[in-house]
Amino acid sequence: MSKEIKRIAVFTSGGDAPGMNAAIRAVVRTATYHKLEVYKINRGYDGMVSGDIHRMTTADVGNILHRGGTIIKTARSKEFMTKEGRQKARQHLKNLNINACVAIGGNGTLTGAQVFTSEYPDVSFVGLPGTIDNDLFGTDLTIGFDTAVNTAIEAVDKIRDTADSHNRLFFVEVMGRDSGFIALNTGIGGGASNVIIPEAESSIDNIVEMINKAKLRNKLFSVIIVAEGSKLGSAFEIAAQVDTHFGEKNTRVAVIGHLQRGGSPSAVDRILASRLGYASVIALMEGKKQVMIGVANNKISYTSFEDAIGKHKVLNDDLLKMAKILAH
Repeated sequence: MSKEIKRIAVFTSGGDAPGMNAAIRAVVRTATYHKLEVYKINRGYDGMVSGDIHRMTTADVGNILHRGGTIIKTARSKEFMTKEGRQKARQHLKNLNINACVAIGGNGTLTGAQVFTSEYPDVSFVGLPGTIDNDLFGTDLTIGFDTAVNTAIEAVDKIRDTADSHNRLFFVEVMGRDSGFIALNTGIGGGASNVIIPEAESSIDNIVEMINKAKLRNKLFSVIIVAEGSKLGSAFEIAAQVDTHFGEKNTRVAVIGHLQRGGSPSAVDRILASRLGYASVIALMEGKKQVMIGVANNKISYTSFEDAIGKHKVLNDDLLKMAKILAH
């Protein structure tokens, strides 16, 4: 194992995701076990630029495994996007003799790590995929995705009750600006009549046809899941267009929104985050750097920052086909 790594900094950046605290806990306890000093960077890259960096011990991460959000806070940093900002960040790390970092976040977080390490290759970075969107290439699951889907499905279950009671059509909007992973899995798990996602073609005419076919089967209510990045627009816009095809307005819209980011992480997310946090420290000790650590086929995987943010993670075609068949 490499003897060069002595001090590791951990930070969370971008949107929060359930399970980030479990990952932080695993990083701190694994590093401490291996006699490495650990520092937290509060508020992500913003804290790195301002020097908001502090020592952590195992006591600091007690009783956080079950908590949502991130105890070391998160933010987006405009200053870090400048060369001058990154110079400040590098100097703060240098002042504390920190030469390795664990970055927990999504696409933007890994992009920042890639840019920073291209300018300062002497600092070893590894990234952990912390985003509810599950859209990073190189890992089957991202931290927070399972909890977000569970939250969305719980909401859909409750909406189905009122949709059934009033014979209404509900459009339920879930997060997913550029990807439909949450929407597709919520649709399957929630028994939705249709799923509208950025990756698949759809039209108002198709939705209207689906509603009419359901009426012929005496199905008087439907729940349709809409990813916020749908090409047809928001759930409100789609509902308004669908209403023009029927005599009376009987559609309703529910936007789950940031509820999907909060809450206690599921068992899947706690275990995933713990595995990845542990693996990040071991990877740094073994000399690995500038990679995202994920899980592929239930085994730890390493993907370059370039591939993780540059390659497109595609939806499972079988899941798409299955969702359509089961919705009939």
